[in-house]
Amino acid sequence: MKSPDELRHQLIKYWDLPNVRLRHLLSSSAWPMVLNIGKPAARIFNAEVTTAQRHVEAWRQVTVGKIEWTRVAYRSGAESICLPTKWYLRNPSEWISGTSDPRVSAEFAALGHLVQLAPEGFHQLLITRRGLWKNKSSEEVIQAAKLALQLFPGCAQGRPLRLLSGYGVDTKFFERNESLLRKMLDVLYEGEASAQGLCGFLDAYDDTSHWVLVTPLDQGLLPFKRQMVTTSELAEARLPGSRLLIVENQKCLHLLCPLPETIAVLGCGSDLAWLGTAQLEDRSVGYWGDLDTWGLRMLARARLRHKGVIPLLMTEAVYDAHQSKSAVREPVRAQDTPPVGLTSAEAALFSRLVNSDKGRLEQEFIPPYEVHTGLKEWVFRGK
Repeated sequence: MKSPDELRHQLIKYWDLPNVRLRHLLSSSAWPMVLNIGKPAARIFNAEVTTAQRHVEAWRQVTVGKIEWTRVAYRSGAESICLPTKWYLRNPSEWISGTSDPRVSAEFAALGHLVQLAPEGFHQLLITRRGLWKNKSSEEVIQAAKLALQLFPGCAQGRPLRLLSGYGVDTKFFERNESLLRKMLDVLYEGEASAQGLCGFLDAYDDTSHWVLVTPLDQGLLPFKRQMVTTSELAEARLPGSRLLIVENQKCLHLLCPLPETIAVLGCGSDLAWLGTAQLEDRSVGYWGDLDTWGLRMLARARLRHKGVIPLLMTEAVYDAHQSKSAVREPVRAQDTPPVGLTSAEAALFSRLVNSDKGRLEQEFIPPYEVHTGLKEWVFRGK
């Protein structure tokens, strides 16, 4: 048998489970919530009559929800007795009242206020990801929801997030609410904000330290095989060698091959402003990214920073060779029209990808031998 206090603790645990919270706050079919109280074992009833009486009396004091009482007969008893066997809670308010917990009551009240004011599309996120808003004012959370509805891929146009204007928020708003905004944009754009990073998704200049993987592709160029470095450091460093290979994703490291006088920088994403440094003016810079609208937009951005950027393995021929087996749907496009900085052929490919049902060919699905051929053609071109 379970006491009221034991089941109150169970109700608190239910509240702290995101999936249970979601099901019982959004689905009317989840009600009533039924908790089994159980019956005293014959041993307790026979030897500890006082304990059984206290148990019955404790449940008679419960005024929240509905208690189901059942007549139970014990061998040692002269007649059957009425015992509490189930506790029915008929709605969320009774659930929260049943916990008798101030913390749960406060969270329920705050969540109810947010759900009442926030767009319906964000309700599931607010219910399941309690940590996103627990330590924020409801006004700030609602303001973030309104802001998320105004944002779209590329809307920052290279400006730092803190300098975006016209959205009715202060310069620190993005910094304070980065996680919340990113997750709200994930709801609207199928997870792309987290996949790209908020700055990458909005095409904002990342003025924080972004870490990338640096690896020499020729022996003796650097005293290490690979190392994480910030792009701010790269902007100031005079790297050895005559060539720099920029790779969109770190996960493509295993596809690279030895190349003379070449250093590779992997995982830049859209953080490409450092390519404009004077330290790189005399370098041959190759760029290899995904064949999708995001990859081509990053290529365009790289070329605006360094006019000599050479695209690698980012052609219509490469797409045609692998699209039937490896191309997939691009969940969210970077934009619908070709960005400034693409050649006419690249712009035509961009438009084709926009209108394709399978407009994304990720780097790692290109066979290693083809990657090696493309990289070596870049290095030995003109020799």
